[in-house]
Amino acid sequence: MTRLIVWRHGNTDWNAQARVQGQTDVPLNDLGRRQAVDAAELLVRLRPTAIVASDLSRAADTAAALAALTGLTISTDERLRERHFGEWQGHTMAEVAAERPEEHARWTAGEDVIGGGVETLEDLGKRVCDALQAAARLAPPGGTVVVATHGAAARSGVGHLLGWGREQLRTLRALQNCHWVDLTHDDSRGWQMAAYNVGVLGDRPVPPPV
Repeated sequence: MTRLIVWRHGNTDWNAQARVQGQTDVPLNDLGRRQAVDAAELLVRLRPTAIVASDLSRAADTAAALAALTGLTISTDERLRERHFGEWQGHTMAEVAAERPEEHARWTAGEDVIGGGVETLEDLGKRVCDALQAAARLAPPGGTVVVATHGAAARSGVGHLLGWGREQLRTLRALQNCHWVDLTHDDSRGWQMAAYNVGVLGDRPVPPPV
C-alpha cells in the first residue's frame, strides 16, 4: 500500500487579507512558517520516504520544514501550482465580487468562470492529479510521500484522483492552511481517502491516523 499526504501550504499575508493568490508567488508569513514547523512535527511521525512540492515558494518553504526533520530532498513539480486565477490575482474576493459579479457568481456556484482568464476546474484537476500520481510513484512498497501544494489545487487534484464529480467535490470544505488529505492506494481497491483536513488546531495537535 502507498500512502500519499496532500498538504496545503502555511499562511501568507494574502491569505490573511482574503486576496486571490493563484499562481502569484506570495511567501509565507511568520504565522505560516510556525504552522509549517508544527505540522512537520506531526508528519515526520509518518516516516515519509519522499517529499514533493509546488515550485511556488509558499509551498516549497512549507515542505522545507519537513525536509529539515527528515533529511529528505524536496522534488518540485510546477503542475502542483495553485489554480491560475487570471485577472483575479492580486484582488480581494470582495473586490472580485463587486467588480466581476457574474464571474464571481459562477465561482461561488462551483462552475467554471467564463472570462478573466481563470483556469477551468477540469484543467486544474487533471494537471494536479497527474502530479499526484507521479509523486506516488516515488514511494517504495509501503512508502509514504508528502506533497506540498495549494488549497484549490489540492481539492481538485484529489477529487480527480478519486474519480469524484464536481457536485461531490463541493461537499468538501476548503483545506485550512497547513492541513492535509491522507490517501492510500493498493492494487485491489485503488485510491481511497483515509482523512481530510488533518492538522494542528491552535495549540492542540490533531494526530493523523496511523
